[in-house]
Amino acid sequence: MNLEQLSFHHFGLAVKSPESALRLLRGMGYTVGETLREPIQNVRLILCTHPSAPDVEIIFPTETPGPVDAILAKSRERIYHLCYEIDDPEATLAEIEAKGLRVVCVSPPQPALLFGNRKVSFHYVEGFGLIELLERGKGAEPHV
Repeated sequence: MNLEQLSFHHFGLAVKSPESALRLLRGMGYTVGETLREPIQNVRLILCTHPSAPDVEIIFPTETPGPVDAILAKSRERIYHLCYEIDDPEATLAEIEAKGLRVVCVSPPQPALLFGNRKVSFHYVEGFGLIELLERGKGAEPHV
């Protein structure tokens, strides 16, 4: 497995409230998806797509405490993860570790509503930050 096979999918933008981010993204020509409540992660999500710019996942709190609250404790907004679409999460993680990087699983693979119940997992890579690994669906082409 070669890490060059990872396909960038989106970056995650945590916000306390999505209105300002949506106003800017719409102004930049992004298409704004529907708002979903992700019960497993206890967050609200909106995927914003653009034909020639990186996709943006807007993540914001629900009415009950959740993991995004800690991310937003010191800032009203923050880009906090990069997502890569992959075929084989175990091989990807093994290759990252083979490069001498420490990887800590933050959240094991679980289905994600925003991505048609494809599995996502979150990992902290020391010296890089938080990455989300999105398992490519069977027969799916890499996201561009």
